[in-house]
Amino acid sequence: QVQLVESGGGSVQAGGSLTLSCAASESTDYCFAWFRQVSGQEREGVASIHRLGTDTKYADSAKERFTISKDDAKKSLLLQMNNLKPEDTGMYYCAKVFCNRYYTLATQDVVSWGQGTQVTVSS
Repeated sequence: QVQLVESGGGSVQAGGSLTLSCAASESTDYCFAWFRQVSGQEREGVASIHRLGTDTKYADSAKERFTISKDDAKKSLLLQMNNLKPEDTGMYYCAKVFCNRYYTLATQDVVSWGQGTQVTVSS
């Protein structure tokens, strides 16, 4: 089973930017996604990317502000987050997802999870 390790989280003021990284222990020639969880709430999908890297899916809250990408040569996944808002605060998880369901951004379609990295956006 692939091991996923996130990094890049931190504290930032509203309007700022962060780039989250996810290092995989094996090939990233598959489909991946980022999820966010706020304490006491369910984990929700933020963005996903198809194996070929050409198709992506974003939650409405992430559209036009977040960009998901992957670098198969480096076995890594990225989430560029711009114009951050306090409501973006949460634990962000990298996940490998079933390719035939990559667009759902649903937790039941996750194959493997990373440990998470915390993002805190202050107003």
